[in-house]
Amino acid sequence: MTPPSVLNLSAYLMYATGKAARRTLSEKLTARGLRLWHLTVLTLVSDLGPQPKGVLAARLDMNASDLAKIVKDLADAGQVTCVRSLTDRRRVDVRITPEGRLALDHLSADIASADDDLLTPLNEAEREQLASLLRRVHAHHEHTGLPAGFRPAAQARQP
Repeated sequence: MTPPSVLNLSAYLMYATGKAARRTLSEKLTARGLRLWHLTVLTLVSDLGPQPKGVLAARLDMNASDLAKIVKDLADAGQVTCVRSLTDRRRVDVRITPEGRLALDHLSADIASADDDLLTPLNEAEREQLASLLRRVHAHHEHTGLPAGFRPAAQARQP
């Protein structure tokens, strides 16, 4: 049972709800042989286009060797390819494949189902309001915690 006094703490409520959301989403991803990091990398490469491994690791605040494992898993599944950059031959870009886009399409339905499970007590207007508030809080923390010299995603898009 949750102690009543912590139900007045927004940070606790976000933590507990986030834990439930992660568990629900992880179950959906596991059924497809994926983890949350696979989804994150696949989505980032889909949204921003080809990305160097180093940039991906920095954007995700992830250890480069951990990212390499995730990229290898996705490449082994045919969902991304790793190719030398045309502009800088030292750089290896991660690109999404048609199979990766198809996987994201399937995952979109799974994610919508996970959202429905998690947000069952809320009506549509409440869900939109919650999403709007969470995006605002997320944007605040995302931009205040960036490493020095790091550019936000919109400015760092690679050609």
